[in-house]
Amino acid sequence: MAVLGSIIKSAIDLRDNLVSEDSPVEAQKKVLKSLLEKAQNTAFGKYYGFKGIINSEKIEKSFSEAIPFHDYNKMTEEWWCRVHDGFEDITWPGKPTYFAISSGTTGKTSKRIPVTDAMIEAIRNTGIKQVGALTNFNLPSDFFEKEIMMLGSSTDLEKRDEFKEGEISGISASNIPFWFRGYYKPGEEIAKIADWDERVQTIAERAHEWDIGALSGIPSWMELMMKKVIDHNNLETIHDIWPNLQVYTSGGVAFQPYEKSFNKLLSHPITIIDTYLASEGFIAYQQRPETTSMKLVTDNGIYFEFVPFKPEYIHKDGSIAQEAPILNLSEVEKDTDYVLIMSSVSGAWRYLIGDTIAFTNLEKAEIIITGRTKFFLNVVGSQLSVNKMETALRELEQQFDIELPEFTIAAIKIDDEFYHHWYLGTTANVEGDKLSEALDNALKEANKNYKVARGKALKGIKVTTVSPNVFHEWSAKNKKKGGQVKMEKVMDEEKFADWEAFVKTIQQ
Repeated sequence: MAVLGSIIKSAIDLRDNLVSEDSPVEAQKKVLKSLLEKAQNTAFGKYYGFKGIINSEKIEKSFSEAIPFHDYNKMTEEWWCRVHDGFEDITWPGKPTYFAISSGTTGKTSKRIPVTDAMIEAIRNTGIKQVGALTNFNLPSDFFEKEIMMLGSSTDLEKRDEFKEGEISGISASNIPFWFRGYYKPGEEIAKIADWDERVQTIAERAHEWDIGALSGIPSWMELMMKKVIDHNNLETIHDIWPNLQVYTSGGVAFQPYEKSFNKLLSHPITIIDTYLASEGFIAYQQRPETTSMKLVTDNGIYFEFVPFKPEYIHKDGSIAQEAPILNLSEVEKDTDYVLIMSSVSGAWRYLIGDTIAFTNLEKAEIIITGRTKFFLNVVGSQLSVNKMETALRELEQQFDIELPEFTIAAIKIDDEFYHHWYLGTTANVEGDKLSEALDNALKEANKNYKVARGKALKGIKVTTVSPNVFHEWSAKNKKKGGQVKMEKVMDEEKFADWEAFVKTIQQ
């Protein structure tokens, strides 16, 4: 019997039973008031009159009326530029310790997002809650004695003036609790290796030394790592070297596109748990096995607002019209797409993170990520979200019995007519015309706006298939220190031209 594992599991169960939680709506009210009280004497708090908002009868309404939406550019140009320069008490008391360098999919330059000590604590506390939720997944006691492979960006953070900076996964890994370090792999020494390929190679060489029970990281990174471990050690599956692997905690992107190719690297199914950790904070995590939805973290340093995801509220650059209606958690509806707006202990205020979500359970505040505001393809009224694209591609996988883990798309003009040009990552040999027809039909079936557009301004779609490795090479070409960038699902014409030129170079 796994005595230590039983003790750990019992301790987690006891802690969860002792913690009494407010309802998500009540928790959010407390978080907003706490944020305003702590930041009322900052430059931002004084400018927007936080003291008056705190004393108002309806704090949530007063807050939304007093402060405009901010995307990264607006927040940086008006406020965070002074934080970058080392000034104190700008949007949050004191100075941040870190800056998260965003590995986002759009923009020509990296974003430098403040990460305060309060945010580090919030991320750590949510991580502990997520570990606690593992007891809901009926895992055996000995699982809690196994090691966890956390594969993120390098923990060897860059020193820039008085700050440290890196990707949020590297910052989080460099701040893991002392009691967790014995379970954490690949360990601090390997995690500091800046070169991604060298780090993964080292993991492959050391893999036999570890008893891994869980994996954590972005699906595409995890697949590449597992393939390297399997190839280096001449194995059939990853379970040949880590037989006790039982859990994979996904994050950053949807897991479903990778499910078929991921499962081929296993000898038997494992428990998949989704998380939502962004550069701006730990936003949500899957709390129970009955659903793949994630529980919004409503009681830990982030206040959320929601804008209905409709074309009339979304500018071409993905920003939100200031006159767009705003809802708090008590006002949202189920199965409706919303743009996610955040205010946090890192000094982000009414901040557009760029993601769209939908609620699947209002009482539990459970959500799914449905796409990105900038990945909303509406050039000719097609109103295609990434969620709709992913759904159509899963249908193609079933129809042709193929794997489509990667894709990108752009609206282009051919002979003065608009087309959607898709690049699909697959090793299967299926004619592009057949895929085009099937994809077109699936999108018409799923989206009435797309069907209308196809009868008017959208002439047709074109599909080009390439190896999934081409997408990995593109990510490697654009990767940040010790990490990987996420593939752009929707590209503008300039970016798409760069992509096509890159594909031609790779295929020559």
